[in-house]
Amino acid sequence: MIHLHRIFSIIFALSVLASCSTTKDKLTYFNDIEGKESGEFPMGKYSFKIQPDDELYITVTSLLPEATAPYNLPLTNPGYYYTLGSPTTEGGRQQTYLVNSEGDINFPVIGKIHVAGMTTEELTKFLTEKISADVVDPLVMVRIGNFHVKVIGEVNHPTTIDINRERFSLLDALAAAGDLTPYGERSNVMLIRETDGKRTYHRMNLNDSEVLNSPYFYLQPNDVVLVQPNDVRQDNAKYNQNNAYKLTVISTVVSAVSIIASLVIALTVK
Repeated sequence: MIHLHRIFSIIFALSVLASCSTTKDKLTYFNDIEGKESGEFPMGKYSFKIQPDDELYITVTSLLPEATAPYNLPLTNPGYYYTLGSPTTEGGRQQTYLVNSEGDINFPVIGKIHVAGMTTEELTKFLTEKISADVVDPLVMVRIGNFHVKVIGEVNHPTTIDINRERFSLLDALAAAGDLTPYGERSNVMLIRETDGKRTYHRMNLNDSEVLNSPYFYLQPNDVVLVQPNDVRQDNAKYNQNNAYKLTVISTVVSAVSIIASLVIALTVK
């Protein structure tokens, strides 16, 4: 009886090994320049645009703090909040403006400003020119406060990345997530982006160096990078599901055969 069970187990194991197949897939990036010793990558144009629902950290300083005080937020004013612990403002408070659905912020003294579509440099220049009418040599600092992206799918460490700079690329995101697994489809990396109230998706091919010139190579706040599984991963998933079912069936058959064998032996002994 024990020998019979072992025979079935060996047969099943051999069938599993025989049915396994390996598929070689290139794990390198930018296959189109393979074999070239040197060259130039395309440089895409990049500009970070402010969008509705963005958080803007804005501070105004000068040699005379009392002169710029009216341009910095008080503790009680609608349309903004303070974040404690920032070293950029007096008292450890960071002044955060929320861009509304119309793309506007309410700025002290100046009033409503339509900031959507501006870069932080353009907003800095605009505020500096306005404030310079009353303050000598004002120093305006503007940066995005809610820049984070998600990387999911066939990467070694799926994660949400908090970013402290505006220039952050797809390769930066993949590096922060531990790079693609061997099962990641390098020719089919999807970027999901929310723009103007719409959620769009864009597919990028990391085997082609032209991806560096893509308008989606540099990421925006709330982007989601989804690395699709390659054919090997999908085939393995199907294979594992099928074999789980087969294993159940075989186990049932083996148990039935064992019972029958036991009955035959018992009857023969009698």
